[in-house]
Amino acid sequence: MPCLKDTSAVILAGGMGTRLREAVSDRPKVLAEINGRPFLAFLLDRLVDVGIKRVVLCTGYMSEMILDVFGDSYRNMSLFYSRERAPLGTGGALRLALPLIDSDPVLVMNGDSYCDANLKQFVDQHHAYNSKVTLLLVQIEDVSRYGSVDVDNAGRVISFWEKGNQSGTGMINAGIYMMGKNVIESIPSDRPVSLERDIFPKMIGNGLCASKHFGRFIDIGIPSDYYAASLFFANFS
Repeated sequence: MPCLKDTSAVILAGGMGTRLREAVSDRPKVLAEINGRPFLAFLLDRLVDVGIKRVVLCTGYMSEMILDVFGDSYRNMSLFYSRERAPLGTGGALRLALPLIDSDPVLVMNGDSYCDANLKQFVDQHHAYNSKVTLLLVQIEDVSRYGSVDVDNAGRVISFWEKGNQSGTGMINAGIYMMGKNVIESIPSDRPVSLERDIFPKMIGNGLCASKHFGRFIDIGIPSDYYAASLFFANFS
């Protein structure tokens, strides 16, 4: 089984952050300051802690600011940049970054959410499933904003529920994935593609699994949650 030090990570950091503009208007979401630090630093710290050595940042909106702040390294990790010239969606951005990805599988993370689930356990679960893609699911108290994911007893994804169709406690996609390179290679390279809407639903019954976790989760995509992040990260300084 590969060690995490041999696994590349990709952070999807190209979003325009339209919903967050009221609170953060002068920088990309991943540079939104929380307790005096850019949000991206918290994500990179997680990767350092599990031994990741190589990270590819998929950038787009205000990409030069991210490069100016973080450069080509962070602590003991090497940083590489894949810049989209026009919005490509989560799948399209990942496909564009393929030449920079040097591990199979690869750990993929959304750049605007954080989950303190056990990443080593998650990676081990992916290899145990021998799946093409494994989603990290996290339990939250109200799934109405995010939608939810149903899995069977073997960990296979059996359905996705769109946001607003369910409420109450449930499992949501935490925006963290282990993906085989062949899946990334299959993503169309000539148009915007969404992992969540265009890729994962079509993989149900074809190598798509999920691993349930119960860590804390936050998504800073809207002002109210961005403001709540200060308390969320109070013990992470």
